[in-house]
Amino acid sequence: MEYRRLGKAGIQVSALSFGSWLTFGKQIEDKLSDKLMSMAYDSGINFFDSAEIYSRGMAEKVMGAILKKKKWDRSSYVIATKVFFGDGGKLPNQTGLSRKHIREGINASLKRLQLDYVDLYFCHRPDKNTPIEETVWAMHNLVLQGKILYWGTSEWSASELMEAYNVAEKNNLTPPSMEQPQYNLFEREKMENEYLHLFKHKGMGTTIWSPLASGLLTGKYNNGFAKGTRLSIEGMDWLKDRVMIDTKINKVKQLTKLAKGMDSSVSLLSLAWCLKNKNVSTVILGASKTEQLTENLKAIDLYQKITDDAMVKIDAIMQNKPTLPQY
Repeated sequence: MEYRRLGKAGIQVSALSFGSWLTFGKQIEDKLSDKLMSMAYDSGINFFDSAEIYSRGMAEKVMGAILKKKKWDRSSYVIATKVFFGDGGKLPNQTGLSRKHIREGINASLKRLQLDYVDLYFCHRPDKNTPIEETVWAMHNLVLQGKILYWGTSEWSASELMEAYNVAEKNNLTPPSMEQPQYNLFEREKMENEYLHLFKHKGMGTTIWSPLASGLLTGKYNNGFAKGTRLSIEGMDWLKDRVMIDTKINKVKQLTKLAKGMDSSVSLLSLAWCLKNKNVSTVILGASKTEQLTENLKAIDLYQKITDDAMVKIDAIMQNKPTLPQY
């Protein structure tokens, strides 16, 4: 396994990490969750990702039970969770990034995870109803209380992030250390254009989600909709409509041919492509089968072998490389 610094922060995370969205407490049995998490840990993965909203709190409960059972040295792993959506409640103050919900959210997450602190705590989405200054102060106070070590954001715009950095600098508060954006061969704008200033001048780290575009980049939809996948889970119609687009599937078919020419799979090629980006701190893997996780772990070896010529061919297929402004 390779380990990378989380931007300019001192903490190191495995280049490949393991997430619990749509799987823990929902798609798979707890026994399999235990096996997958153990496989990940034994392979060198030290970063495990969750959120208060995942399976309405059950994902954190499952992960917490596994951690308690395994009794791994606390210094050997990094736990992340997120606040914004709550654990299912829709009443006022049960969601968002107010000081109240952040305080109550971290306490509930720590209880479910059976931990004294989490290493990384994310503002899961921007909150248009709460001043960013209030959120930054709330996160700073959690750092002082020892309940979180680093805080960050997920799917914030560059302008929102800059405001957070400015508030932190003005008030001598703990600034965000990382962002968790979607990044894959279909979603490139934030990582390859919008955030460049933040990488260069703020040292922002990144924990990438959906590197396989919700399974589209595995090639399993090349011949039509596949049953038994995350897109067939009840309530995931919004994701199915976003993924099952003919133009996207045609590009995946071309990528599949390119990967075969490299004696690889389109899944591994897609993961390795993400790892090639120097601004990627870690790529979060999701898995519902042991074979799937075993295969995807091979990406750590493949990414170092991808040539510049292969990268050019990938861009020629995708036709979506962000155009940077000329200075």
